[in-house]
Amino acid sequence: MVFSSAIFLVYFLPVALISYWITPNRFKNLTALIFSLFFFFWGAPQFTPILIVSIIADFYLSKNMRQDGVGKKSYLLISLILNIGLLAYFKYANFFITNLGFTWETIVLPLGISFFTFQKISYIVDVYQGKNPPFKKIQDFALYILFFPQLIAGPIVRYGEIKTQIENIKDRFRADQITQGFYRFSVGLTKKVFIADQIAEVADRVFRIDPEMLTMGQAWLGAIAYAFQIYFDFSGYTDMALGIGLMMGFRLPENFNYPYISRNFTEFWRRWHMTLSAWMKDYLYIPLGGNQVNSKLRLYLNLWIVFLLSGFWHGAEWNFIVWGLYNGLFLVIDRISNRKIGWLPTFLFVLIGWVIFRADSMGAAFIHIYKMFDFESISTLIQMPRFLYERQLSVLLFAAMLSFLPSSKKVRILVSKAELTLKKFSVVQTLLAILFFAFSLSIVLSSDLQSFIYFRF
Repeated sequence: MVFSSAIFLVYFLPVALISYWITPNRFKNLTALIFSLFFFFWGAPQFTPILIVSIIADFYLSKNMRQDGVGKKSYLLISLILNIGLLAYFKYANFFITNLGFTWETIVLPLGISFFTFQKISYIVDVYQGKNPPFKKIQDFALYILFFPQLIAGPIVRYGEIKTQIENIKDRFRADQITQGFYRFSVGLTKKVFIADQIAEVADRVFRIDPEMLTMGQAWLGAIAYAFQIYFDFSGYTDMALGIGLMMGFRLPENFNYPYISRNFTEFWRRWHMTLSAWMKDYLYIPLGGNQVNSKLRLYLNLWIVFLLSGFWHGAEWNFIVWGLYNGLFLVIDRISNRKIGWLPTFLFVLIGWVIFRADSMGAAFIHIYKMFDFESISTLIQMPRFLYERQLSVLLFAAMLSFLPSSKKVRILVSKAELTLKKFSVVQTLLAILFFAFSLSIVLSSDLQSFIYFRF
Protein backbone atom coordinates (compact mmCIF):
# COMPACT_ATOMS: atom_id res chain seq x y z
CA MET A 1 0.00 0.00 0.00
CA VAL A 2 1.84 3.03 -1.29
CA PHE A 3 1.61 6.24 0.76
CA SER A 4 0.80 8.24 -2.38
CA SER A 5 -2.04 5.94 -3.46
CA ALA A 6 -5.69 6.89 -3.26
CA ILE A 7 -6.56 3.85 -1.12
CA PHE A 8 -4.00 4.90 1.49
CA LEU A 9 -4.84 8.61 1.48
CA VAL A 10 -8.62 8.31 1.34
CA TYR A 11 -9.26 5.15 3.34
CA PHE A 12 -6.44 3.59 5.32
CA LEU A 13 -4.74 6.66 6.81
CA PRO A 14 -7.90 8.52 7.99
CA VAL A 15 -9.34 5.33 9.53
CA ALA A 16 -6.02 4.45 11.20
CA LEU A 17 -5.48 7.95 12.63
CA ILE A 18 -9.05 8.48 13.86
CA SER A 19 -9.08 5.01 15.44
CA TYR A 20 -5.76 5.76 17.13
CA TRP A 21 -6.84 9.17 18.43
CA ILE A 22 -10.10 7.96 19.98
CA THR A 23 -8.49 4.89 21.57
CA PRO A 24 -7.74 5.24 25.31
CA ASN A 25 -4.04 5.73 26.05
CA ARG A 26 -3.49 2.24 27.43
CA PHE A 27 -4.65 0.71 24.14
CA LYS A 28 -3.03 3.14 21.68
CA ASN A 29 0.03 0.95 21.09
CA LEU A 30 -2.19 -2.05 20.41
CA THR A 31 -4.27 -0.04 17.93
CA ALA A 32 -1.12 1.15 16.14
CA LEU A 33 0.16 -2.42 16.03
CA ILE A 34 -3.09 -3.79 14.55
CA PHE A 35 -3.07 -1.22 11.75
CA SER A 36 0.65 -1.82 11.16
CA LEU A 37 0.06 -5.58 10.83
CA PHE A 38 -2.78 -4.93 8.40
CA PHE A 39 -0.57 -2.56 6.40
CA PHE A 40 2.18 -5.17 6.02
CA PHE A 41 -0.30 -7.98 5.36
CA TRP A 42 -1.91 -5.94 2.58
CA GLY A 43 1.38 -5.71 0.71
CA ALA A 44 2.96 -9.07 1.61
CA PRO A 45 0.43 -11.56 3.01
CA GLN A 46 2.65 -14.58 2.30
CA PHE A 47 5.53 -13.14 4.35
CA THR A 48 3.51 -11.97 7.35
CA PRO A 49 3.76 -15.29 9.28
CA ILE A 50 7.55 -15.38 8.76
CA LEU A 51 7.93 -11.83 10.07
CA ILE A 52 5.71 -12.52 13.09
CA VAL A 53 7.65 -15.69 13.99
CA SER A 54 10.98 -13.85 13.71
CA ILE A 55 9.65 -11.04 15.96
CA ILE A 56 8.55 -13.55 18.59
CA ALA A 57 11.94 -15.31 18.43
CA ASP A 58 13.90 -12.05 18.82
CA PHE A 59 11.72 -10.91 21.71
CA TYR A 60 12.33 -14.05 23.76
CA LEU A 61 16.00 -14.28 22.80
CA SER A 62 16.52 -10.75 24.13
CA LYS A 63 14.46 -11.44 27.25
CA ASN A 64 16.56 -14.50 28.09
CA MET A 65 19.95 -12.87 27.66
CA ARG A 66 22.05 -13.18 30.78
CA GLN A 67 24.41 -10.39 31.72
CA ASP A 68 27.44 -12.66 31.59
CA GLY A 69 28.42 -16.09 30.37
CA VAL A 70 28.00 -18.16 27.26
CA GLY A 71 24.21 -17.87 27.19
CA LYS A 72 24.26 -14.17 26.45
CA LYS A 73 26.55 -14.53 23.43
CA SER A 74 24.65 -17.60 22.24
CA TYR A 75 21.34 -15.72 22.19
CA LEU A 76 22.97 -12.84 20.31
CA LEU A 77 24.49 -15.23 17.77
CA ILE A 78 21.21 -17.08 17.23
CA SER A 79 19.37 -13.80 16.65
CA LEU A 80 22.00 -12.50 14.20
CA ILE A 81 22.00 -15.79 12.27
CA LEU A 82 18.20 -15.71 12.13
CA ASN A 83 17.94 -12.12 10.89
CA ILE A 84 20.94 -12.04 8.57
CA GLY A 85 19.99 -15.51 7.31
CA LEU A 86 16.48 -14.38 6.34
CA LEU A 87 17.87 -11.25 4.67
CA ALA A 88 20.51 -13.28 2.82
CA TYR A 89 18.01 -15.86 1.62
CA PHE A 90 15.27 -13.54 0.43
CA LYS A 91 17.44 -10.74 -0.92
CA TYR A 92 20.66 -12.37 -2.12
CA ALA A 93 19.94 -16.01 -2.97
CA ASN A 94 18.81 -15.09 -6.50
CA PHE A 95 22.01 -13.09 -7.06
CA PHE A 96 24.43 -15.82 -5.97
CA ILE A 97 22.60 -18.70 -7.63
CA THR A 98 22.34 -16.81 -10.94
CA ASN A 99 26.02 -15.78 -10.88
CA LEU A 100 27.03 -19.38 -10.22
CA GLY A 101 25.25 -20.35 -13.42
CA PHE A 102 22.33 -22.23 -11.88
CA THR A 103 18.64 -21.68 -12.52
CA TRP A 104 15.80 -21.92 -10.04
CA GLU A 105 12.51 -20.32 -9.19
CA THR A 106 13.05 -16.63 -8.41
CA ILE A 107 12.50 -15.67 -4.76
CA VAL A 108 10.22 -12.70 -4.17
CA LEU A 109 11.64 -9.96 -1.93
CA PRO A 110 9.53 -9.22 1.20
CA LEU A 111 8.53 -5.59 1.64
CA GLY A 112 10.94 -3.52 3.71
CA ILE A 113 13.14 -6.48 4.72
CA SER A 114 16.35 -4.42 4.56
CA PHE A 115 14.94 -1.79 6.92
CA PHE A 116 13.26 -3.93 9.55
CA THR A 117 16.22 -6.34 9.62
CA PHE A 118 18.55 -3.48 10.57
CA GLN A 119 16.12 -2.36 13.27
CA LYS A 120 16.00 -5.87 14.74
CA ILE A 121 19.80 -6.07 14.73
CA SER A 122 19.94 -2.65 16.43
CA TYR A 123 17.60 -3.94 19.12
CA ILE A 124 19.35 -7.21 19.86
CA VAL A 125 22.85 -5.67 19.86
CA ASP A 126 21.82 -2.77 22.12
CA VAL A 127 20.26 -5.21 24.58
CA TYR A 128 23.37 -7.41 24.44
CA GLN A 129 25.65 -4.44 25.12
CA GLY A 130 23.46 -3.28 28.00
CA LYS A 131 22.63 0.08 26.41
CA ASN A 132 18.93 -0.51 27.02
CA PRO A 133 16.93 -3.24 28.73
CA PRO A 134 14.64 -5.31 26.48
CA PHE A 135 10.99 -4.44 26.04
CA LYS A 136 8.78 -5.90 28.76
CA LYS A 137 5.80 -6.45 26.43
CA ILE A 138 5.98 -8.32 23.16
CA GLN A 139 3.40 -5.98 21.61
CA ASP A 140 5.73 -3.02 22.27
CA PHE A 141 8.61 -4.79 20.54
CA ALA A 142 6.34 -5.78 17.64
CA LEU A 143 5.22 -2.15 17.28
CA TYR A 144 8.86 -1.02 17.17
CA ILE A 145 9.52 -3.37 14.24
CA LEU A 146 6.18 -3.09 12.42
CA PHE A 147 5.23 0.58 12.93
CA PHE A 148 3.77 1.25 9.49
CA PRO A 149 5.03 4.80 8.75
CA GLN A 150 8.68 3.63 8.64
CA LEU A 151 8.18 -0.09 8.01
CA ILE A 152 8.76 -0.18 4.26
CA ALA A 153 11.45 2.41 3.55
CA GLY A 154 12.67 3.84 6.82
CA PRO A 155 13.99 5.91 8.40
CA ILE A 156 15.93 3.22 10.25
CA VAL A 157 14.87 3.78 13.86
CA ARG A 158 17.33 2.75 16.52
CA TYR A 159 16.02 1.02 19.62
CA GLY A 160 17.26 3.74 21.98
CA GLU A 161 15.52 6.44 19.90
CA ILE A 162 12.03 4.96 20.27
CA LYS A 163 11.95 2.79 23.43
CA THR A 164 10.86 5.55 25.82
CA GLN A 165 8.30 6.92 23.35
CA ILE A 166 6.63 3.53 22.98
CA GLU A 167 6.52 2.80 26.69
CA ASN A 168 5.50 6.28 27.92
CA ILE A 169 2.33 6.88 25.94
CA LYS A 170 1.01 9.75 28.09
CA ASP A 171 4.22 11.76 27.68
CA ARG A 172 4.45 11.55 23.91
CA PHE A 173 1.12 12.81 22.61
CA ARG A 174 0.18 16.49 22.25
CA ALA A 175 -2.59 18.04 20.17
CA ASP A 176 -0.26 20.50 18.38
CA GLN A 177 1.70 17.56 17.00
CA ILE A 178 -1.27 16.65 14.81
CA THR A 179 -1.08 20.01 13.01
CA GLN A 180 2.70 19.82 12.63
CA GLY A 181 2.55 16.20 11.51
CA PHE A 182 -0.18 16.86 8.94
CA TYR A 183 1.87 19.73 7.51
CA ARG A 184 5.01 17.57 7.31
CA PHE A 185 3.04 14.75 5.69
CA SER A 186 1.46 17.08 3.12
CA VAL A 187 4.83 18.59 2.20
CA GLY A 188 6.24 15.09 1.69
CA LEU A 189 3.26 14.05 -0.43
CA THR A 190 3.71 17.14 -2.62
CA LYS A 191 7.43 16.43 -3.03
CA LYS A 192 6.54 12.91 -4.14
CA VAL A 193 3.66 13.44 -6.59
CA PHE A 194 4.40 16.96 -7.86
CA ILE A 195 8.20 16.84 -8.11
CA ALA A 196 9.56 13.28 -8.01
CA ASP A 197 6.87 11.65 -10.16
CA GLN A 198 6.99 14.41 -12.78
CA ILE A 199 10.77 14.19 -13.06
CA ALA A 200 10.59 10.38 -13.07
CA GLU A 201 8.95 10.54 -16.49
CA VAL A 202 12.04 12.33 -17.83
CA ALA A 203 14.55 10.02 -16.16
CA ASP A 204 12.70 6.87 -17.25
CA ARG A 205 12.46 8.11 -20.84
CA VAL A 206 16.22 8.69 -20.98
CA PHE A 207 17.20 5.40 -19.33
CA ARG A 208 14.92 3.48 -21.74
CA ILE A 209 17.02 4.72 -24.66
CA ASP A 210 19.76 2.39 -25.88
CA PRO A 211 22.88 3.87 -24.20
CA GLU A 212 24.75 3.71 -27.51
CA MET A 213 22.17 6.08 -29.02
CA LEU A 214 22.34 8.71 -26.26
CA THR A 215 23.51 12.20 -27.05
CA MET A 216 25.61 14.15 -24.56
CA GLY A 217 22.60 16.31 -23.72
CA GLN A 218 20.31 13.34 -23.11
CA ALA A 219 22.93 11.58 -20.98
CA TRP A 220 23.30 14.61 -18.70
CA LEU A 221 19.55 15.17 -18.60
CA GLY A 222 18.93 11.58 -17.50
CA ALA A 223 21.56 11.77 -14.76
CA ILE A 224 20.29 15.13 -13.44
CA ALA A 225 16.64 14.09 -13.58
CA TYR A 226 17.31 10.86 -11.71
CA ALA A 227 19.34 12.68 -9.05
CA PHE A 228 16.39 14.95 -8.29
CA GLN A 229 13.87 12.13 -8.66
CA ILE A 230 15.53 9.88 -6.08
CA TYR A 231 16.08 12.77 -3.66
CA PHE A 232 12.54 14.13 -3.72
CA ASP A 233 11.04 10.64 -3.87
CA PHE A 234 12.96 9.31 -0.86
CA SER A 235 12.94 12.52 1.18
CA GLY A 236 9.25 12.92 0.35
CA TYR A 237 8.56 9.44 1.73
CA THR A 238 10.59 10.30 4.84
CA ASP A 239 8.60 13.51 5.36
CA MET A 240 5.38 11.52 5.09
CA ALA A 241 6.65 8.88 7.54
CA LEU A 242 7.77 11.52 10.05
CA GLY A 243 4.50 13.37 9.60
CA ILE A 244 2.37 10.28 10.32
CA GLY A 245 4.60 9.43 13.25
CA LEU A 246 4.15 12.93 14.66
CA MET A 247 0.37 12.75 14.26
CA MET A 248 0.53 9.59 16.37
CA GLY A 249 2.84 11.15 18.95
CA PHE A 250 6.14 9.63 17.78
CA ARG A 251 9.23 11.63 16.84
CA LEU A 252 11.13 9.60 14.27
CA PRO A 253 14.72 10.54 13.30
CA GLU A 254 15.46 12.84 10.38
CA ASN A 255 16.92 11.23 7.28
CA PHE A 256 17.93 14.13 5.00
CA ASN A 257 19.56 17.52 5.41
CA TYR A 258 20.01 19.20 2.02
CA PRO A 259 22.47 16.57 0.72
CA TYR A 260 23.19 18.26 -2.61
CA ILE A 261 24.87 21.25 -0.94
CA SER A 262 27.57 18.93 0.45
CA ARG A 263 31.16 19.93 -0.26
CA ASN A 264 32.63 16.41 -0.32
CA PHE A 265 31.42 12.81 -0.05
CA THR A 266 31.96 12.62 3.71
CA GLU A 267 29.55 15.51 4.17
CA PHE A 268 27.17 14.03 1.59
CA TRP A 269 26.80 10.85 3.63
CA ARG A 270 26.18 12.91 6.75
CA ARG A 271 23.27 14.53 4.94
CA TRP A 272 21.89 11.69 2.77
CA HIS A 273 20.02 8.73 4.30
CA MET A 274 21.43 9.77 7.66
CA THR A 275 19.90 6.88 9.60
CA LEU A 276 21.62 4.33 7.35
CA SER A 277 24.95 6.15 7.63
CA ALA A 278 24.66 6.27 11.43
CA TRP A 279 23.68 2.59 11.59
CA MET A 280 26.62 1.56 9.40
CA LYS A 281 28.97 3.64 11.53
CA ASP A 282 27.86 2.24 14.90
CA TYR A 283 27.17 -1.38 14.00
CA LEU A 284 29.81 -2.01 11.32
CA TYR A 285 32.48 0.69 11.01
CA ILE A 286 33.27 1.03 14.73
CA PRO A 287 33.26 -2.77 15.37
CA LEU A 288 35.77 -3.05 12.49
CA GLY A 289 38.02 -0.64 14.36
CA GLY A 290 36.78 2.63 12.91
CA ASN A 291 39.37 5.37 13.20
CA GLN A 292 41.15 3.60 16.07
CA VAL A 293 43.28 1.34 13.88
CA ASN A 294 47.05 1.08 13.66
CA SER A 295 47.44 1.94 9.99
CA LYS A 296 45.85 4.26 7.47
CA LEU A 297 45.59 1.36 5.05
CA ARG A 298 43.32 -0.49 7.49
CA LEU A 299 41.27 2.69 7.97
CA TYR A 300 40.75 2.98 4.21
CA LEU A 301 39.92 -0.72 4.00
CA ASN A 302 37.29 -0.30 6.72
CA LEU A 303 35.66 2.52 4.77
CA TRP A 304 35.56 0.42 1.62
CA ILE A 305 34.12 -2.58 3.45
CA VAL A 306 31.37 -0.42 4.95
CA PHE A 307 30.38 1.08 1.62
CA LEU A 308 30.72 -2.19 -0.26
CA LEU A 309 28.15 -3.63 2.16
CA SER A 310 26.11 -0.43 1.98
CA GLY A 311 25.87 -0.85 -1.78
CA PHE A 312 25.02 -4.54 -1.44
CA TRP A 313 22.38 -3.64 1.16
CA HIS A 314 20.62 -1.56 -1.49
CA GLY A 315 20.30 -4.48 -3.86
CA ALA A 316 21.69 -7.79 -5.03
CA GLU A 317 23.08 -6.50 -8.33
CA TRP A 318 26.55 -5.61 -9.52
CA ASN A 319 25.47 -2.00 -10.06
CA PHE A 320 24.88 -1.53 -6.35
CA ILE A 321 28.16 -3.20 -5.40
CA VAL A 322 30.13 -0.95 -7.77
CA TRP A 323 28.16 2.08 -6.57
CA GLY A 324 29.13 1.24 -2.98
CA LEU A 325 32.81 0.88 -3.92
CA TYR A 326 32.60 4.14 -5.88
CA ASN A 327 31.35 6.01 -2.80
CA GLY A 328 33.95 4.28 -0.65
CA LEU A 329 36.69 5.45 -3.03
CA PHE A 330 35.68 9.09 -2.64
CA LEU A 331 35.46 8.76 1.13
CA VAL A 332 39.03 7.44 1.11
CA ILE A 333 40.06 10.38 -1.07
CA ASP A 334 38.40 12.72 1.45
CA ARG A 335 40.46 11.16 4.25
CA ILE A 336 43.70 11.40 2.28
CA SER A 337 43.23 14.99 1.10
CA ASN A 338 41.31 16.25 4.14
CA ARG A 339 39.84 18.96 1.94
CA LYS A 340 36.43 20.04 0.72
CA ILE A 341 36.08 20.43 -3.04
CA GLY A 342 32.86 22.48 -3.11
CA TRP A 343 29.23 21.57 -3.68
CA LEU A 344 29.27 21.69 -7.50
CA PRO A 345 32.18 19.21 -8.04
CA THR A 346 30.71 16.99 -5.32
CA PHE A 347 27.31 17.05 -7.02
CA LEU A 348 28.87 16.14 -10.38
CA PHE A 349 30.63 13.11 -8.87
CA VAL A 350 27.40 12.15 -7.08
CA LEU A 351 25.62 12.33 -10.46
CA ILE A 352 28.02 9.77 -11.91
CA GLY A 353 27.32 7.55 -8.94
CA TRP A 354 23.56 7.84 -9.52
CA VAL A 355 24.02 6.68 -13.13
CA ILE A 356 25.72 3.53 -11.82
CA PHE A 357 22.89 3.12 -9.30
CA ARG A 358 20.08 3.59 -11.86
CA ALA A 359 21.36 1.92 -15.05
CA ASP A 360 20.01 -1.48 -16.05
CA SER A 361 23.49 -3.00 -16.08
CA MET A 362 27.11 -2.05 -15.50
CA GLY A 363 27.68 -2.04 -19.26
CA ALA A 364 24.84 0.43 -19.73
CA ALA A 365 26.17 2.56 -16.87
CA PHE A 366 29.68 2.80 -18.37
CA ILE A 367 28.31 3.76 -21.78
CA HIS A 368 25.98 6.35 -20.25
CA ILE A 369 28.87 7.93 -18.31
CA TYR A 370 31.02 7.90 -21.46
CA LYS A 371 28.26 9.70 -23.34
CA MET A 372 28.13 12.37 -20.63
CA PHE A 373 31.71 13.28 -21.56
CA ASP A 374 31.46 12.68 -25.32
CA PHE A 375 32.44 16.20 -26.31
CA GLU A 376 31.95 15.44 -30.00
CA SER A 377 28.22 15.89 -29.37
CA ILE A 378 28.58 18.87 -27.01
CA SER A 379 26.17 20.88 -29.16
CA THR A 380 23.34 18.63 -27.94
CA LEU A 381 23.64 20.13 -24.45
CA ILE A 382 21.62 23.15 -25.55
CA GLN A 383 18.99 20.84 -27.02
CA MET A 384 18.12 19.30 -23.62
CA PRO A 385 14.99 21.42 -23.09
CA ARG A 386 13.58 20.09 -26.40
CA PHE A 387 13.46 16.64 -24.81
CA LEU A 388 11.24 18.00 -22.02
CA TYR A 389 7.65 19.09 -21.81
CA GLU A 390 7.34 22.65 -20.56
CA ARG A 391 5.75 21.41 -17.32
CA GLN A 392 8.62 18.98 -16.68
CA LEU A 393 11.26 21.63 -17.36
CA SER A 394 9.58 23.94 -14.85
CA VAL A 395 9.46 21.20 -12.21
CA LEU A 396 13.09 20.28 -12.86
CA LEU A 397 14.20 23.90 -12.38
CA PHE A 398 12.06 24.16 -9.24
CA ALA A 399 13.68 20.99 -7.87
CA ALA A 400 17.14 22.41 -8.57
CA MET A 401 16.24 25.63 -6.76
CA LEU A 402 15.00 23.75 -3.68
CA SER A 403 18.12 21.58 -3.69
CA PHE A 404 20.82 24.19 -4.20
CA LEU A 405 19.58 27.46 -2.70
CA PRO A 406 20.19 26.18 0.86
CA SER A 407 23.92 26.16 0.02
CA SER A 408 23.68 29.78 1.18
CA LYS A 409 23.75 30.03 4.96
CA LYS A 410 21.41 33.02 4.79
CA VAL A 411 18.83 30.95 2.92
CA ARG A 412 19.04 28.16 5.51
CA ILE A 413 18.51 30.71 8.31
CA LEU A 414 15.47 32.14 6.49
CA VAL A 415 14.02 28.64 6.01
CA SER A 416 14.51 27.85 9.71
CA LYS A 417 12.82 31.12 10.73
CA ALA A 418 9.90 30.41 8.37
CA GLU A 419 9.44 26.94 9.87
CA LEU A 420 9.44 28.34 13.41
CA THR A 421 6.92 31.02 12.39
CA LEU A 422 4.61 28.38 10.91
CA LYS A 423 4.72 26.39 14.15
CA LYS A 424 3.66 29.48 16.09
CA PHE A 425 0.75 30.22 13.73
CA SER A 426 -0.91 26.81 13.62
CA VAL A 427 -3.91 28.13 11.64
CA VAL A 428 -1.66 29.20 8.76
CA GLN A 429 0.25 25.92 8.95
CA THR A 430 -3.01 23.96 8.83
CA LEU A 431 -4.32 25.93 5.85
CA LEU A 432 -1.08 25.37 3.97
CA ALA A 433 -1.19 21.67 4.82
CA ILE A 434 -4.77 21.40 3.52
CA LEU A 435 -3.77 23.24 0.33
CA PHE A 436 -0.76 20.96 -0.28
CA PHE A 437 -2.80 17.85 0.51
CA ALA A 438 -5.74 18.78 -1.74
CA PHE A 439 -3.39 19.71 -4.59
CA SER A 440 -1.45 16.44 -4.26
CA LEU A 441 -4.59 14.33 -3.92
CA SER A 442 -5.96 15.81 -7.13
CA ILE A 443 -2.76 14.70 -8.89
CA VAL A 444 -2.99 11.21 -7.36
CA LEU A 445 -6.60 10.78 -8.46
CA SER A 446 -5.88 11.91 -12.03
CA SER A 447 -2.60 10.14 -12.80
CA ASP A 448 -0.94 6.73 -12.80
CA LEU A 449 0.52 5.52 -9.51
CA GLN A 450 4.30 5.70 -9.08
CA SER A 451 5.81 3.49 -6.38
CA PHE A 452 8.51 4.88 -4.10
CA ILE A 453 12.03 4.07 -5.31
CA TYR A 454 13.16 2.68 -1.97
CA PHE A 455 10.24 0.24 -1.74
CA ARG A 456 12.36 -2.14 -3.84
CA PHE A 457 15.03 -2.32 -1.12
